[in-house]
Amino acid sequence: MNRKEGEGFRKRKQDSLLTQPKKDEKDNNINISSPVMMAFKVFQVELDTKHDKYERLVKLSRDITIESKRTIFLLHRMTSVPDAEVLKESECKLDGIRLKIKQIAKELIGEDLYQYHRAFTPGIQEYVEAISFQHFIKERSLLSLQEINQRLIFADNENSEGSQGTSTDHPEQQGRVLFFQVTAIDYLLGIADLTGELMRMCINSVGNGDIETPFKLCQFLRQIYDGFSYIGNTGPYEVSKKLYTLKQSLGKVEDACYTLKVRGSEIPKHMLADVFTSRAAMIEPDEVMS
Repeated sequence: MNRKEGEGFRKRKQDSLLTQPKKDEKDNNINISSPVMMAFKVFQVELDTKHDKYERLVKLSRDITIESKRTIFLLHRMTSVPDAEVLKESECKLDGIRLKIKQIAKELIGEDLYQYHRAFTPGIQEYVEAISFQHFIKERSLLSLQEINQRLIFADNENSEGSQGTSTDHPEQQGRVLFFQVTAIDYLLGIADLTGELMRMCINSVGNGDIETPFKLCQFLRQIYDGFSYIGNTGPYEVSKKLYTLKQSLGKVEDACYTLKVRGSEIPKHMLADVFTSRAAMIEPDEVMS
C-alpha cells in the first residue's frame, strides 16, 4: 500500500466515524413508551422482586442454621439422663426457630415452593436435625415427617407490615392459617445428619460411664441405615451422598460397642472415651465401606 492509498483509507475511516450517530444520540432516539420497552420494565420489576425475596429467604435460612446448631450444642450438654432445664431451654430455642420458619411461610404465599427451595433448604435440614435430636433424647425414637410438619402450622392474625390500622381494617386476614411443609428430601437429609450427632452422643455417654446407651444407639443407627439402604441410588443424589457419611458414623459406633464388649473390663471408665476417639480416627474409609 503506497502513501496515497493509506491517506485515502484513513480519510474514508474518519468520514464513516463522523457520519455514525453518537451513543447519546442513539439513547435519545429510544422511545421509552414503546410496547417493547414497557414490557422490559415489567420484567425488570419482576426479576428485582424475585431476587429480593430470594435474598431474604437466604438470610432467614442462615439464621435458622445458626440457631439450630446452637440448639444441638446445648443438647450435647446432656449425657444419658435427660435434663429438664436443658430440654426446656432447647424448646425455647426451637420455638424461636419456628418463628423464622413462619417468616419463610409468609414469603412463600402465592409462590412456587421449588423456585426458592435452594434458598432455604440448608436451614430446614438443620432444623430437622435439631428437633429430631431433641426428640430422640426425650423419647428414644425417630421423629416422623408428619410430626415435624404438624408443628409448622401457624395462625397469622397480624396486620400486614407497615399498616397503621387495627385488625378490623383487614377482615380478610383474620384467622388466616400459615403452614410450611418440609419436603421429603429435606427430611431425609436432616435425618442423615442426625446420625453424626448420635455418634458424638455415643462417645460422650461412654466418657461419662454410661455403658448401655452405645448399644441402644448402635441398634437405632442400624435401623436408620437399613431404611436409607432401601432408597439406595434410586433417590436424589444428595441422599445417596449422605449414605456414605451415615455408614461412617455407624461404623464408629459399632467399633465402640465392640471395644466395650471385648475390652470394656480391661479399660478404666475414665479412659474409654479417649480410646474410642483415637480408634475412630484410625478407621479408614475403605474399612467402613467394605
